Amino acid sequence: MKEAFDIVIFGGGGDLALRKLVPALYRAFRDGQLPAGTRIFTSCRSAEEVAGYHDKAALALQQYLRPEEFSVEVWAEFQTLLQSLLLDISKLDNHWQSLREIMDQEADKTRIFYLSIPPTIFGVCCKHLSEAQLITPKSRLVVEKPLGYNASSAEAINTEIASYFDEKSIYRVDHYLGKETVQNLMALRFTNIIFGQMWDAKYIDHVQISISETVGLEGRSGFYNEAGALRDMVQNHLLQLLCLVAMESPNKMNSKNIQEEKIKVLQALRPMTGDDVAKNTVRGQYVAGSYHGDLLPGYLEELNCSESKTETFVALRVHVDNWRWAQVPFYLRTGKRMKARCAEIIIQFKDVAHRVYEDAAGPLTANRLVIRLQPEESIQLTMMTKNMETMEMELQPATLNLNFSDTYKRFNSDAYKRLILDAAEDNSSLFIHRDEVTSAWQWIDPIIEAWEKTGDTPHLYRAGTWGPDESDQLLASEGRYWFNAGEEKKIES
Repeated sequence: MKEAFDIVIFGGGGDLALRKLVPALYRAFRDGQLPAGTRIFTSCRSAEEVAGYHDKAALALQQYLRPEEFSVEVWAEFQTLLQSLLLDISKLDNHWQSLREIMDQEADKTRIFYLSIPPTIFGVCCKHLSEAQLITPKSRLVVEKPLGYNASSAEAINTEIASYFDEKSIYRVDHYLGKETVQNLMALRFTNIIFGQMWDAKYIDHVQISISETVGLEGRSGFYNEAGALRDMVQNHLLQLLCLVAMESPNKMNSKNIQEEKIKVLQALRPMTGDDVAKNTVRGQYVAGSYHGDLLPGYLEELNCSESKTETFVALRVHVDNWRWAQVPFYLRTGKRMKARCAEIIIQFKDVAHRVYEDAAGPLTANRLVIRLQPEESIQLTMMTKNMETMEMELQPATLNLNFSDTYKRFNSDAYKRLILDAAEDNSSLFIHRDEVTSAWQWIDPIIEAWEKTGDTPHLYRAGTWGPDESDQLLASEGRYWFNAGEEKKIES
């Protein structure tokens, strides 16, 4: 990173800004990755919020950074870059002119406008940026999910912001794509011949992609009850991870080629309508349960209502209809109030074609590649070996474990830091193209429509478990089982 840039965080006093964006910029500054002269502006809605912003930001850094990361000395320097401004996004007034005057003092800089605000006011914010003459040829717009509620609303938002910014200047965030392990997935696939040769239907039995959360609504009840797990997690995070697993090798590792290959995967997803939805999807909703000895309320109790058909859990069986993945199921799963917090990609290879050892040597376990994205970031490969503690020929599975924090002593993954710096560098390879958003929603919408048509209520599961039993049966009906964060118990069909 060589050139200084200006970043304006609209919604600077919100949860995302204080929990993720400001800490990410602090880490970049501490690591020497913010060029001298970089300026950080945060918009606030009241004079009181502006006056207390530095104190609020310092508390947020101490809360959300690791204890060893926060330094009073570093903060003293970092806060000189941080300027809070009074700005009502919905109203074009003199405060917009004040922002322009400040930014025009260094008009040649790259400008990053980060919309950490509800998508319903993306268009208004862009309109006022344009009317205040803040948009320059070196300006970039960064927008957060959720981008729309369905295909039509996403298209409306994209069309509106496209009135002010070219597609090449719009950076749609999915923070999972900024994780170092997700980027390493591409390195694993496309720089190792052993995986390059085995990454298809001939060798892979199935793929699992799971994102489980232990938290509940966390103050998002209004949004979440309207959205549900399918819109909130599957349409973006899970489908993006599926694309990286399933896509063909780009000709070159640049944003245009990567995005083109991801779009091909989304367009190859087998559509689900009517009976297909009933056969291949499971919805769940958590009720009261326990987690590490603590009693947790159910979803309806958190909502403080008596009825809701919103799913807090969803599992899907998905197929990518192309030559590489013919007949290979992809199982996607996400849920709240689950037994463990974890995000994993499981590549389950097929059994060996012929068993050469006698049955007395023990059962064979097929090779499994586990790419863990959180809480720690690691790659594990399970393979069969001889038990070295006995003279007998006894076979057992062993796991090769690459834990990045152990292997790379300076490993410090921060997805938002990576994404902000990439936007400043005009590198959109880890961001989402408009056509990806469109394709994802076109596949998701018929599933939602089928659910609404049947009017079925979600299956119930206790908080602190792995979801409803029907999710297990989705795999067990085909002789498979979920890999539950290291649990090896097989669910019988």
